[in-house]
Amino acid sequence: MSFTRTLEAIDLLDRSDASGDLVKEAFYKAGISEVVVKEIKGPKGHTDFIKAIIPGTHGKRAGGGAPTLGIIGRLGGIGARPERIGLVSDGDGAVAAVATVLKLARMLLVYDALPGDVIIATHICPNAPTQPHEPVAFMGSPVDMSTMNQQEVDPEMDAILIIDTTRGNRIINHKGFAISPTVKEGYILRVSEDLLSIMEIVTGELPVVFPLTMQDITPYGNGLYHLNSILQPSTAITVPCVGIAITSHSAVPGCATGATHVTDIEQVVRFNIEVAKSFTRGKCAFYNAEEFKLLLDLYGPMTHLQTLGRKQ
Repeated sequence: MSFTRTLEAIDLLDRSDASGDLVKEAFYKAGISEVVVKEIKGPKGHTDFIKAIIPGTHGKRAGGGAPTLGIIGRLGGIGARPERIGLVSDGDGAVAAVATVLKLARMLLVYDALPGDVIIATHICPNAPTQPHEPVAFMGSPVDMSTMNQQEVDPEMDAILIIDTTRGNRIINHKGFAISPTVKEGYILRVSEDLLSIMEIVTGELPVVFPLTMQDITPYGNGLYHLNSILQPSTAITVPCVGIAITSHSAVPGCATGATHVTDIEQVVRFNIEVAKSFTRGKCAFYNAEEFKLLLDLYGPMTHLQTLGRKQ
């Protein structure tokens, strides 16, 4: 179970002095030695990007060929101080990412290492701005989306799970979490059957998939409406990406406090762990490679959707 690690992650982040160095120290104490923290300043403040690498027994760091899973906790900020006091709804992606690192560290400690490496990235900002959005307000970020992708997307990742609080809408009327179809090189592909099976096992319920539109997988800054930033990493890399949306029945503002549900995040952490176990063993496919090749042969590349588009 991952409940204890999730509570530890919340304790680390639900505080006004939360920082990358504070989380880095917790990772070190848990036994994870390869951790990088980088402070990035933007026009609306600064944030600490943090990346942790959990080595596998046959991963790239050990000279092996086991695939590497990337996990990104995507958010604007974990807090909106001084406007709001406490952990905001938007911070759940960071909580899930941090808790996943702590759980994988615990597994290493008891000799349950995975075959492949896992790279987990997020950022820590307790003083992020807010921004208007329909139907409810979003959290903003002190840095732009391009900077986030540069810091969180790693070329060593062979597939990516992106965790993002996705409560600020009327599209996903489900409490818990939902996954997206696989996105790769501008294509919205079929939902992975392997991921659906893992989700059923982890939740004990039927799987929930949230809808994507074409504009959701285009980069921020093009003037189009986006559900949120959950699939933005897919615009910066060619590997398959799947969003994990932490959801609710009602529309909850990203800047709302008191909206974090430990049980929902804990389910996401367990999902991450089970996907990591299967994917790094080569037993979990995010997409069908042969079908993707046929798509390219029939209809050509869609990589232009990973750009800001034609200049008007």
